[in-house]
Amino acid sequence: MIKQNLRMVDVGGKAVTARRAVARGTLLMGRRAFSLLSTGKLPKGDALKVGELAGIMAAKRACDNIPLCHPLPLESVRISFVLDARRASVTAFCEAAACAKTGVEMEALAGVNGALLAVYDLVKQVDAALTITDVRLDIKEGGKSGSWKHPLFTKEKIAPPLKPVRLGAAAVITVSDRCSKGTAKDLSGPILRAGLRAIGLKTGKPLVVPDEKESIANAIVKLARKADAVILTGGTGISPRDVTPEAVSSVCDRLIPGIGEALRAAGLASTPMSTLSRSVAGQLGRCIVVALPGSRGGVKDGLAVLSELLPHALHVARGGDHAR
Repeated sequence: MIKQNLRMVDVGGKAVTARRAVARGTLLMGRRAFSLLSTGKLPKGDALKVGELAGIMAAKRACDNIPLCHPLPLESVRISFVLDARRASVTAFCEAAACAKTGVEMEALAGVNGALLAVYDLVKQVDAALTITDVRLDIKEGGKSGSWKHPLFTKEKIAPPLKPVRLGAAAVITVSDRCSKGTAKDLSGPILRAGLRAIGLKTGKPLVVPDEKESIANAIVKLARKADAVILTGGTGISPRDVTPEAVSSVCDRLIPGIGEALRAAGLASTPMSTLSRSVAGQLGRCIVVALPGSRGGVKDGLAVLSELLPHALHVARGGDHAR
């Protein structure tokens, strides 16, 4: 009899898609402890703030503590709490999102457990009879199986306050001679689209155009009329046909040099060749335009930067306050 060894599931053949999961769990306590928790008067301090940080850290380290869990490039982790005076309880929610080949359910569950344990640690000094209960996955989205919700989710009186952040609409442009002719498959555009959806932007199918300055410029102007952001991939190198930066500069009202600098800096962690990238960004009216490299690795590095910068850039471009 041959005993099969444990193994991680091979996800090499899966497509990279936007993934999202929401998990929950509840901590039950006595009335006095609940009063101290809800008013921020626990001896050790604000348990909910500590729990929020602990939950984020736990979600990020899920693969370190769960043996067969894949390490994932998380786009975002959000922790929130709902206090219930009637039950003297606090329910923690964790939402995790990533652009990856496998789901983020374990990250969301790890985040909930980390948050609850941190709150437990601060409350136990005043109440030793605590109970962690009802830890479960509420929602998972993305991948081949699509969307799923726990059967109790729609019946639960305490609903998660977490909803996908909707930042607006983004258009994706793939700049490639070969892809526009149909002699090569567009691999970077779909990854970029999935990553933008994970950030919270509504996106359609990538528009593929050749490496021609006029074609690129016309596509940007057309899409910027209805989109809050236009993100391009391809044509940012130094070969004779790479003219995307020139096209972006020709149509934008003003450039945003810092985004290009951040994109090159992020790429250095993967390859020194990122210094040759001429990634550029600018504004066309209220629309943010960003040109990323054409490689899949360059797009993933770029998405890591945009997940931090783009939400605030869009907020400010619409006239919002810088202090956000």
